[in-house]
Amino acid sequence: MYYIISLIIGYSIGSIPTAYILLKKVKGIDITNEGSKNVGALNSYEVSNSRLIGAVVLFIDFLKGFLPVYIVQVIFGNEFLYSVIAIASAVFAHCYSPWIKFKGGRGLATALGGSVLFAYSIPVIWIFFWIVSYLFRRHIHFSNMSSTILTGAIAIANSDILNKYTKESADENWIFGISVALVMAIIMSKHIEPFKEWFLSQKRKTSRNNYETD
Repeated sequence: MYYIISLIIGYSIGSIPTAYILLKKVKGIDITNEGSKNVGALNSYEVSNSRLIGAVVLFIDFLKGFLPVYIVQVIFGNEFLYSVIAIASAVFAHCYSPWIKFKGGRGLATALGGSVLFAYSIPVIWIFFWIVSYLFRRHIHFSNMSSTILTGAIAIANSDILNKYTKESADENWIFGISVALVMAIIMSKHIEPFKEWFLSQKRKTSRNNYETD
């Protein structure tokens, strides 16, 4: 029963389409049809040309992950699986909100908000890989995708070590690794299309350069 309640709490809070509501109310913009059509902080900033709106969306999306985990911990205590269910359902609902025809954001801020409460090492690892990836390619979506994949892989490969650095360790190391990988997989599902676009643009750029060289 506690698992179901954790899921409901996470899904209910995570499904609130922050960017969609804010842009509609303040700017009269349907963000699902503008810019990248992503219902998140970056696209909110780009289509509104307002740093304030982008920052507000980022903060609220962060809270959408933070609050479910916090509430679950207050009600049920620091049980690893309850926190994981809360954050995974919040991230999934944020990415595929039923209120806007299962469109949504990419889940990064929401995942960060929840993970800082119980799996401290994961945000640190993700941010490290993001910085390295960005320095290598200077592209946000490439960095997002790369750091998400690598974080999931590291969590599985080193679950015996990382499981120790949680507020309440999972009962088994493999549970920790699979749980992190699950959240990363949800995030990755929303980065496939922008990554494809980036890859094709790089391919066209390479072909054009080769043509000019010839």
